[in-house]
Order: sequence, then structure tokens, then C-alpha cells
Amino acid sequence: MVPRHLKTRLLKATREYPVVTVTGPRQSGKTTLTRTALPGYAYVSLEDPEQRRFALEDPRGFLAQFPGKVILDEIQRVPDLFSYIQVLVDETPDDMGRFVLTGSQNFLLLRQISQSLAGRCAVLHLLPFSHSEIAHRKAVDITDVERMARRKPRRDKKDLLETLFTGGYPRIHDKGLDPQDWLRNYYQTYIERDVRELLNVGDLETFGRFVGLCAGRAGQLLNLTSLANDCGITHSTARRWVSVLEASFIVTLLRPYHRNFNKRLVKSPKLYFLDSGLLCYLLRIRKPEDLTLHASRGAVFESWVVSEAIKNFEHRAERPEVSFWRDSTGHEVDLIIETDGGETVPIEIKSGQTFSSDFADNLAWWRKTIGQTDRTGVIVCGGDRSFTYHSDRVLSWQKWG
Repeated sequence: MVPRHLKTRLLKATREYPVVTVTGPRQSGKTTLTRTALPGYAYVSLEDPEQRRFALEDPRGFLAQFPGKVILDEIQRVPDLFSYIQVLVDETPDDMGRFVLTGSQNFLLLRQISQSLAGRCAVLHLLPFSHSEIAHRKAVDITDVERMARRKPRRDKKDLLETLFTGGYPRIHDKGLDPQDWLRNYYQTYIERDVRELLNVGDLETFGRFVGLCAGRAGQLLNLTSLANDCGITHSTARRWVSVLEASFIVTLLRPYHRNFNKRLVKSPKLYFLDSGLLCYLLRIRKPEDLTLHASRGAVFESWVVSEAIKNFEHRAERPEVSFWRDSTGHEVDLIIETDGGETVPIEIKSGQTFSSDFADNLAWWRKTIGQTDRTGVIVCGGDRSFTYHSDRVLSWQKWG
């Protein structure tokens, strides 16, 4: 079993809050994490039709079954329970960790929490396995580049293409399943169940085409007008569908860096997928070797690097302070990470295995723009070597995450 980095923060939250919510995409390991981390808790899944009917018809009687601490799985299936949980929590406000809730529809959960449990609930996000979790490495602050550079390579010796192709969904790794078969079923379940529930979409084929078009734009600036026109939908529908993909942890939008340094900057976000395996499936990449010369190889690798940064923050229960920077002349730094002290770590992402000096050009332009020529940058590349190049740290993909 792969240890999850979020476990430490989960246990801490149960000592500090009456209610703890663990949310994330379907099949990211929420149930496994909560049940193994909290073995003394009662457990009930609201996917069970009998339990769900009981909770809908008699919420007080349903909750009365659990005089002690309990895990309520897929809580979004019975949203009315939040109000009844609030009453019980307010009656015994010092009973920390009484309710642990899990769910996979993030915006429904957060809406209910903000209405009923504000100030009483800690919210944690569990994403699919990170690279460090698969490698059985301890969680470290991703801005501590030197510490990451000292890490040992993964035990299983998987190469970059296989890592990108497989992705991070736990069941694929735990059961040794074929990624394409599992992801096809996962995607169909998402489209046919979650999307129908969340959006009441009548034409699922059009939504599926929309997701495919998003995959083809991974790593690019989000142009909703172009996306809507290519899919044959309205601009407002495209915006709403992107929001649903983001809320269900399929994609993430990387916002542009907010300081302008007296330069005209782009204002559109960039679109990334949170799992490289799912992105490969949507791009119809059918085996790892197909990535070798595929036109989207760089975009898949860039998505993987960005998603690993986000997982690093989320699994340490910290807010991801990540963005990108691009000025009006086309100079761009792929990823900007802000530290607690307000410093910035600029990161260039290059899928090539062989280092080239021009990999550092945009970092040099960044230093010149901010007026700090001694600022260290990071280049995450597809090679296996990590070393220092002038003012920058070149970091192998093996050490990232």
C-alpha cells in the first residue's frame, strides 16, 4: 500500500476541528485514506441505496446510529445532512474530529460547508498519487529544490514516458491494471454519471467532444471563444463546462502572475489536466512509446510537472501558490511558485532529455525584468541528471514532486 502524504494533516485536523472534509476526484483514494488513518471510526457509505434512503427520510435517526466518531462517505449524495450535522456539532463544540466527510463533487460540498459548517470544518483535498508517493518518499516543500535534488530515484525504475502514460490514479498502481482500460471506464463513468448529475447535460456526446478539445489545448492559454466555436456551443456554456471540469478535479486553471513589473502581461489562465494518464487517454495516446514523437509530448509533460506542484501543496494541506508569467512580447516562465516568505521560485519546464543552454533563456529574461540578477531559477527537464547551470538549478523529472 502506498502511504499518503495527506494522512499527517488529516490526523492533525481531527484534533483541531469538529468536522473534517476530504474531497477530491473519484477514485483518488479518499475512502482508503480515511478508513486506514482512522480505524476506530464507524463507517457508512451513502452510495449504499439503503443507507442513502434512511439518511434522506430520517436524517436525525440516521445520525443517531453513530454516538461516537464516524466517516460519512460520499456525503454530497445527501446534502441535507450538513444542517443536521451543524446542530450536533454546536451541541458538543469541543468534540473534535466527530465527523469525517468525504465527497467527489467539490463545488457542491464547498457550497454546503459555507452555508452550514463555516468555521467548524477543515477541508482537505486528496488528488491521485503524486510522484513522491509512488516513490515512497517523504513529503517535502517543493520550493526546497536542493533537498529534492538529493532524493534517490524511484525504486521501480519506470521511465518518463511510462510515468506520464500511467498517471497517478491509485487503483491502476495497486492492482497493476492496464491504464487505458481503466481510464476508459473511469472517463465513461464520469461523463455518464457525474456530468449528467451536475449539469443535466442532455447531449453527452457534445460534452465529451468538449473535453477532448480541452485535452488538445492542455498547456495553452484558455480561449473560451475558440473552444466554444470549435465545439458548437455558446461562450457561457463553455465557461460553465470548464468550471465543472475544474470542480471535479479533471483540469486546473493556472492563473497569470499578478505583479506586472511595468510590463504588459497576458490575463488569460492556462489550462492543465491534473492527471497525465487521463490526458494521454483523451489525446488517444495508446502506449508509452507513442509519446516519443507525439506533438503533445511537451504539453503532457508540462501538465504533469504543474499537477505535481499542486499535489505537493494540497497533500501538505497548503494552498497552492502557483501561477505562470508571460509578457506581451512572448517571454514566458512556465511556473511561478510563491513561498511563505513572499519570495518567488521561477520554473521552466522542458521535456527534452538532453539539456540545452537555451532552456535557461526565459529565466534570464525574468531575472532581468524583476531586477534581481542573482535570483536562482529551476529547470525541470526530462533527463536523468540534476546539476547547476550558471544561476539555475537543473532538476531531473525523477526528483520532482
